[in-house]
Amino acid sequence: MERGKVTLSMIVKNEAGRYLHEALTRHRSLIDEAVIIDDGSTDTTPEICHEALAGIPLKYIRNDASKFHNEITLRKQQWDETIQTNPQWILNLDADEMFETSFDRAQIDRMLIQSDYDVYYFRLYDMWSMTQYREDHYWQAHKFYRPFLVRYRSDVSYLWKETPQHCGRFPLTIVQFTYQCHPARIQHYGWSLKKDREFKYDRYQLLDPGARYGWKEQYDSILEESPNLVDWEE
Repeated sequence: MERGKVTLSMIVKNEAGRYLHEALTRHRSLIDEAVIIDDGSTDTTPEICHEALAGIPLKYIRNDASKFHNEITLRKQQWDETIQTNPQWILNLDADEMFETSFDRAQIDRMLIQSDYDVYYFRLYDMWSMTQYREDHYWQAHKFYRPFLVRYRSDVSYLWKETPQHCGRFPLTIVQFTYQCHPARIQHYGWSLKKDREFKYDRYQLLDPGARYGWKEQYDSILEESPNLVDWEE
């Protein structure tokens, strides 16, 4: 059985000077092509994407106006543009998420030469610095496995969680697919700088002021001065 083609699917916006270049550089050996939705960048994000993925087929769609205030429309756009490329496997990562360095092409090759599982689940670690992740009552995403790599099945009708925030990166339908949990870890650097946390806190207050789609206590904890942090170990 041949290894299935892997399509990286990603949403970006104003990622210059952040984590995008390293993320794409780290992941390019894992993928065969990429679909990127640029949600209205005004910086050099397009150039970063094309440079980091040079030599890899790239479908780049740029929105004139941001859709993130209604995330479900953005995620549906991402999904629709991705499946139009006839993908076999979809690797859905955000611009500030990276697999640990030990996760390589050989591992993903072994994962995809099989017909038993349609989804791979991984653990996501919310990095509160470049070397530490947060772990407490409100921040423990890394204790649970979530879907990041999905085999696309064209014979299935896909349904979404229809909420303007926290709608999920994949359609809800995939939770019905056969899956396997994989030990490789993903580092999420979107919280690792104080300015990032302040930006996200303000964004949640604007887009979800009543915490209708999220967890109010978690929102409130974002700016805590001395949260419990754990050293990242390879």
